[in-house]
Amino acid sequence: MENLSWGLSMTAVGMGLVFAMLALLWGLLTLVLRLDRPAAASAPPDAAGPAPADETPDDTMAPEVIAAITIATLAHVSARRREAAPLMRSVWPGSLLHASRWVTNGRARQNQTWQRRGG
Repeated sequence: MENLSWGLSMTAVGMGLVFAMLALLWGLLTLVLRLDRPAAASAPPDAAGPAPADETPDDTMAPEVIAAITIATLAHVSARRREAAPLMRSVWPGSLLHASRWVTNGRARQNQTWQRRGG
């Protein structure tokens, strides 16, 4: 019973430390995000002056232009998918089955059957 209580207390301490460090990192990241936020404009915008460009989205594209961009993007993606496999591959699949002594030794050990030592 003593070992069980010691194990449970060590589990609680370990998990408590992990979650405390996660909470500390969360707080640190939140603080960094708040400090890294761009400064807000202190003066209100002038009523007589023009409004900033990002607040007035009057420039909308015609549906024909959006359709043309979409079709061009999909055609490009499908063409690049067909080309990417041979271009991005440095070696053919299966050609590096015996790439190193470490890999060969590990595979040989995995394929051996286990046998009891001694008698």
